[in-house]
Amino acid sequence: MRNHAPDIAAIDLFVVPTIGFDLLYAFVIVRLGRRDLVWINVTANPTAEWVARQITEAFPWDVAPSYLIRDRDRIYGSVVTRRLRAMGIRDKPTAPASPWQNGFAERLIGSIRRECLDHIIVLGETHLRRILKSYADYYNRVRTHRSLNKDAPVSRPVQRTGVISSRAVLGGLHHRYARV
Repeated sequence: MRNHAPDIAAIDLFVVPTIGFDLLYAFVIVRLGRRDLVWINVTANPTAEWVARQITEAFPWDVAPSYLIRDRDRIYGSVVTRRLRAMGIRDKPTAPASPWQNGFAERLIGSIRRECLDHIIVLGETHLRRILKSYADYYNRVRTHRSLNKDAPVSRPVQRTGVISSRAVLGGLHHRYARV
């Protein structure tokens, strides 16, 4: 698995309710190699065309993974599979009713819910998009991962000297500690 992880990405959609009881759909793409959150976006009406466009925007030019893990949701229709084929990505759908086979995306969604969305009331689509973009930046640059030897997906140098200062992230929900 370690040999192939940099060439694999996983995608999934999850539902987020708003203050007005509307349902919004968030779409995530995570690369397995460094667990980096490559893409996150929100829509009120997901379609196969919208998902295909998100995949194209997430992987411009020659940075597309070789394999893409996804569930068997109907939203990934023929438009998505044709787009993946055109981009040179091999589609790997999981078995029906088997969320554990897409464990990386499911764990990321669980982290987003536990660390962010369970503590915030979503006002609308724009608000959710702003929250998730901020969380993605925190997740990739600050949040440590045990599987990465307590490093963030975007690796950073160890700071050995200086005074430790704290900066609020996501309106004080999390903090970033750094030496200055």
